Amino acid sequence: MDIGIVGLGRMGANMARRLARGGVRVIAYDRDPSRREVLASEARTQAAENLATLAAQLEGERVILMMLPAGEPTEAALRELLPLLSADDTLVDGGNAFYRDSMARALELSQRGLRFVDAGVAGGVHGLAHGYCLMLGGTPRSIEVFEPFAKILAPAPDRGWLHCGPSGAGHFAKMIHNGVEYGMMQAFAEGFALLAARSEFDFDLGRLAETWRHGSVVRSWLLDLCAGIL
Repeated sequence: MDIGIVGLGRMGANMARRLARGGVRVIAYDRDPSRREVLASEARTQAAENLATLAAQLEGERVILMMLPAGEPTEAALRELLPLLSADDTLVDGGNAFYRDSMARALELSQRGLRFVDAGVAGGVHGLAHGYCLMLGGTPRSIEVFEPFAKILAPAPDRGWLHCGPSGAGHFAKMIHNGVEYGMMQAFAEGFALLAARSEFDFDLGRLAETWRHGSVVRSWLLDLCAGIL
């Protein structure tokens, strides 16, 4: 089983590592040669010098995961990739694309005989150790093709990933996820700012955050991160 990964930033590189550690042969590409070289030294990972080499090294019905910023970086990679692909290959967009763009992308690629998965990915730099949360949109067959990789990337094969619905559903779910996340971050920021402003109480914010982590209804991974900073 093999997969191509385009984009080896903090998320893409660690997703490549997690897949490789799960037994997948990974063909990885990034415009930055230094990023390619770091991964090339690791087991079950090969670096491709360009996208043509990446496509040529994949076997059978190819699966390529793009971990690129939404917009022109993704568009540029697609323009270069499309002539290299064949019918029944699968493209997975793990960036934060606008869901309507993903719906249009799926239609365009289907007319070329290509499969498409819009993948909302959460987990950040901690995903390598703990797994990633994957919100997937696409046809049942597209998800079926990507499922073996999703099960490795997720915290466990039976949880942490979901076929949310048809094309666009994955990126829509991730958009809402991010809105909830930012709202929680803002609430914590405002709360600790209000505590810090009451100098007469001399709150120890770090110890208070640590206390909230145990038994409180606001305990969460975001609070864990706050406690580590404070």
